[in-house]
Amino acid sequence: MKGSTVLKVLNPVLLVLFISQTTTALFRDDIPREAFRIFHMYGGIIFLCLIILHFILNFNWVRANYFRK
Repeated sequence: MKGSTVLKVLNPVLLVLFISQTTTALFRDDIPREAFRIFHMYGGIIFLCLIILHFILNFNWVRANYFRK
């Protein structure tokens, strides 16, 4: 599968996880502790892994724009 195809799927998933992390952080007092732990902690781990994958897939762009000679 091409990198651009993976990014077309990855970007919306990252958006959903970002919204999930933000929502659980804002409403942490209103959410049961176990639900908060599952959604925020495990969602954060998945979010971090996908951010790393996103960075890897976009590394050529990063190198071209930030590591010029």
